[in-house]
Amino acid sequence: MAKFGLFATLEAKPGKENEVDKFLRSAVPLVEAEPGTRSWFAIRHPGTANFGIFDTFDDEAGRQAHVSGKVAEALFAKAPELFAATPKIQQLDILAEKLPK
Repeated sequence: MAKFGLFATLEAKPGKENEVDKFLRSAVPLVEAEPGTRSWFAIRHPGTANFGIFDTFDDEAGRQAHVSGKVAEALFAKAPELFAATPKIQQLDILAEKLPK
């Protein structure tokens, strides 16, 4: 069971919503290369400029590898261009999960 998580909240700059969408979709291969990332979701609140990323990890080492990895590097490199504010990243404890077997 995953015990550790991250949740990032992102607000696209006006007119940059499609670019944020494409950017998040393009991150999938980077996340797939991270053995410590158990699950990863890029999300959007429909009809808004609000996006998010939710990730889960089995251990703290996996979470820290992700935070210092290529996805985080790309996210913060693109932040001034794409986002109205600096992405807010919160660490989470996973209490329960249901994933496909």
